[in-house]
Amino acid sequence: MNEETRNSVYRILDASANRAGEGLRTMEEIARFVLDDAKLTSEFKSQRHGLAAVLKPISRVYLLRARNTDEDVGTEITGTGEYLRADLADVVAAAAARTQQSFRVLEEYAKTIDPEISVELEQIRYRCYTASATLELRLAAPRENYRLRSSALYVLMSAAGSQATFQSKVEELLTGEVDVIQLRDRSADDRTLISRARAGTEIARRLGKVFIMNDRADLALAADTDGVHVGQEELPVADARRIVGDRLVGVSTHSIEQARDAVKDGADYIGCGPVFSSNTKCFTEFVGTKFLAEVVNEIEIPAFAIGGIDLSNVDQVVGSGMHRIAVTGAIRDSDDPVDIARQLKLVLRQ
Repeated sequence: MNEETRNSVYRILDASANRAGEGLRTMEEIARFVLDDAKLTSEFKSQRHGLAAVLKPISRVYLLRARNTDEDVGTEITGTGEYLRADLADVVAAAAARTQQSFRVLEEYAKTIDPEISVELEQIRYRCYTASATLELRLAAPRENYRLRSSALYVLMSAAGSQATFQSKVEELLTGEVDVIQLRDRSADDRTLISRARAGTEIARRLGKVFIMNDRADLALAADTDGVHVGQEELPVADARRIVGDRLVGVSTHSIEQARDAVKDGADYIGCGPVFSSNTKCFTEFVGTKFLAEVVNEIEIPAFAIGGIDLSNVDQVVGSGMHRIAVTGAIRDSDDPVDIARQLKLVLRQ
């Protein structure tokens, strides 16, 4: 390789390294300041630092000497829409494409200098694919996802009683401190479930809250609810997603391994339990608050502690670091469910 060609290679490496770093920083800022996601922010930061470390063996003096912005013909060429971004999702999509393309350019041209550098750049590019996809999906999430992230009190209800009674209860709870309602009733027929779900969803959307269907992704789609919740023995997340599309998909988890799998599978939130014994479901084992602490320390998507939680033990949940709960009996069996919801919410805000 003659000196002129080598100088051109360094010029390409310099430009591509700058673009890759800028793109990573753009995505890092959204993860940090828009999503408040510490794990994703750390990943983009790690990629930026990794890029700098990988390129360190390449003389920075050579790179700077090769830089010639004034005579770069590319600065005069612009594409349609280059200066337009409809929203933050567009910003991320553009940054991801620019970063990944730059990494690929770096890989190819680094092979002419040191093949080992190319191998390391390839690994960072693969990490960038995963992190940028996660970021894009988070920003592309429907409004329900943002409402869910600000939710702390999730109540599970049956379809029992008349349609009017059901609607009245939903209205009362969601007007108060309840953020999410899930319709769960295996004894009710499909027509009843759809009717209740449609009414509940209409109320929830009017009040800026969330309404979820338990188990039945088909009925969630038919009733146009905000999402569906599935258990470990029910429809897998990927299959539920094929049915409900971009609606919320929640999963019950009983271990940190299941919580990790839920995140990997694309769940929007998880239920963590059973924490304590309850009169709603019979379990032989309880996860306790240790599992909750593990989830708080590792899992980024919203997580709701569930199982036997009421005013007598909600402080233990908060003590684990978790400030979201899902309850049934605490509300269902109360003479004043609105007041109980208010008291639970006060503890959760501590």
